[in-house]
Amino acid sequence: MEQDKHQGWELATFAGGCFWCMVQPFDELPGIHSIVSGYTGGYTEHPTYEEVGTETTGHYEAVQIAFDPDVFPYERLLDIYWQLIDPTDAGGQFMDRGNSYRTAIFVHSGEQRVKAEASKRELAASGRFKGNIVTEILPAGPFYPAEDEHQDYYKTHRYDYNLYHEGSGRGTFAEKYWRRKQDDAALRKRLTRLQYEVTQHGADEPPYENAYWNNEREGIYVDVVNGDPLFCSRDQFDARTGLPAFTRPIHEGFLRRKADLRSGKARTALYGRLSGSYLGHLYHDGPPPAGQHYQVNSAALRFVPREELEREGYGKYEEMFEGEQGRE
Repeated sequence: MEQDKHQGWELATFAGGCFWCMVQPFDELPGIHSIVSGYTGGYTEHPTYEEVGTETTGHYEAVQIAFDPDVFPYERLLDIYWQLIDPTDAGGQFMDRGNSYRTAIFVHSGEQRVKAEASKRELAASGRFKGNIVTEILPAGPFYPAEDEHQDYYKTHRYDYNLYHEGSGRGTFAEKYWRRKQDDAALRKRLTRLQYEVTQHGADEPPYENAYWNNEREGIYVDVVNGDPLFCSRDQFDARTGLPAFTRPIHEGFLRRKADLRSGKARTALYGRLSGSYLGHLYHDGPPPAGQHYQVNSAALRFVPREELEREGYGKYEEMFEGEQGRE
């Protein structure tokens, strides 16, 4: 297994069209340590952006991710990757045409190849796309970082990036193929009516009439939709609101904050970053030192007791309960 310089980290390399649009979806997720935009798969050394754009170097625009597989497994990177691209397009991606904008998964080990091929087969069998899945799985080779101006482009050129991303059609494409009626129907079937109304329609539960507001068992709370670990019982406190309250999340990267004006005043709503589920709100009236108060609906959560963590695949979080002070 090819690894980054830090013990246990691995590399993942994905080509998905313009590399400007391939950073933000992975950035700041738990276990993601760096994302570099660059060029790979060609036959020239140290190519420039202009040279790659001439379509004479054989290189793809790509991103290379250094990640900790114990925190964010390679399979989950693949799940995100497929939702960023049109895997049936062999001539580029969206409005960007040419070989440098083709899609490809560059694998760094036999294990990654097995997982990538299985993921590709699963996507093809799902019937989500009518055309053939043409994204290639190729051995990773030399990777050349792009010029500084192309790194973290969504942060350094926010206005230009937003215009480009919207104009590219990526968002519309993702909505069409990954937010289908049958996807919603499957979710309705899997969740209770209350869970669906809370997570998908932004409903809030009544105080004191919910599952976890006074839970005293040790364990973690995961996103009821996709299982992302969100909160630890060691960080739960009684906010006297009748709803579960926490001083901090397990991983801030699994949360997304949005402005919420529904009550007639500005509040900060909390959503699962990868699931898109509505969770609750963030307030600043919590206990010291941070004063944070994550108020979350029980229906947006599933509680995994400490004794079940290993069996359910959350064994790494057992360390949060070691010692009297837990995660301090």
